[in-house]
Amino acid sequence: MKILELLRLSLSRLRSSRLRTLLTMLGIIIGVASVVALVSVGQGATSGITNRLQSLGTNLLTVNAGSTVRNFTRSAAGSATTLTVDDAGAIAALDGIAAVAPESSTQGLIVAGTQNTTTTLLGTTPAYQTVRNYSIWQGTFLTGASVDYGLRVAVLGSTTADDLGLDASAIGKDIRIAGVPFQVIGILQSKGSSGPSSADDQVIIPLSTLQDHFAKGKTVRTISISVASSDGIETAKGLVTTTLEQRHGITGTKADDFTIQDQAQLLETASSVGDLLSILLAGIASISLLVGGIGIMNIMLVSVRERTREIGIRKAIGARGSDILLQFLIEALTISLIGGLIGILVGIAGTAIIGVIAGWGFQFNPVTVVLALVFSLAVGVIFGVWPARQAARLDPIVALHFE
Repeated sequence: MKILELLRLSLSRLRSSRLRTLLTMLGIIIGVASVVALVSVGQGATSGITNRLQSLGTNLLTVNAGSTVRNFTRSAAGSATTLTVDDAGAIAALDGIAAVAPESSTQGLIVAGTQNTTTTLLGTTPAYQTVRNYSIWQGTFLTGASVDYGLRVAVLGSTTADDLGLDASAIGKDIRIAGVPFQVIGILQSKGSSGPSSADDQVIIPLSTLQDHFAKGKTVRTISISVASSDGIETAKGLVTTTLEQRHGITGTKADDFTIQDQAQLLETASSVGDLLSILLAGIASISLLVGGIGIMNIMLVSVRERTREIGIRKAIGARGSDILLQFLIEALTISLIGGLIGILVGIAGTAIIGVIAGWGFQFNPVTVVLALVFSLAVGVIFGVWPARQAARLDPIVALHFE
């Protein structure tokens, strides 16, 4: 029999038991939709993390204070107090460095009128805006004079401003930080980040002011560096390491009292984690497809038993075993194909809804859709072959006597 005739016969047979066919397809629909949606969730999460890391700065190197060892006990990372503003100045003089911003931070209670919030209080310099790629929504950023003279001025993150009920009219007004009055000079443009370390939830003040009022001492915890070119990141990393080792008197096998992270490492790590997450989610979703395949096999076996006399009659009038096998295999493939196409549509719709809710937008990967469809067809073949072989191997005489 021709393929088209077998396809027409299969569709006719499936239409005659619509409810059974729909219930059989349901497993495939759920499986394919799950694969498409969950893989897109993994890709969306990776995209969100990558965008956030990229928003932290351009060609970014971050020098963090190391840990100290006292009485054979190592303290937490960042406990060393060896990074200074002078270190930042020495790094800024190196070739290939675009901008350098020393940073120190603490937590503080911010009060504006009747509103208050506790958030990160960051002390830094004007270069921080360039290094961390911030834009001003209203007002201005820190100036050299505000750092030199330790002025009590503050730039608010967008989330912090919202928490305090402040808008554009807040520029020039006073707030209190841990009881100390500060003048608001600017509000940052939102970066869209969230969580406990949100780049939008902080108050930025001059580093000298932070050291004078809230964090006694002249050391800094972090030095952020913007490298002039992405091609020069490794060279700059080596120069910074050598400079700091010389300044801190680190020689021989003595361990560095600082660590350096580059943006490329963070992005690579985020990408690897995202890929593993996508594979894991796809694997979990594929279980639904296997369950759907078992459903197809079960229904096809029942169908073979119900149609035993029909198979015997067809064989008696000349149908070959290969014709019978192909007919039942096409029925299984038809269920898988239609179920897969419906599942793709459901999965794409789910992806769009999840993307809007999560905030990373619509993530559509045609490769995922194609693989999901191919997988659903493979399930149809794998779980449809055995029932089809059972039908093809029926003895026509026995089939004709079956009641």
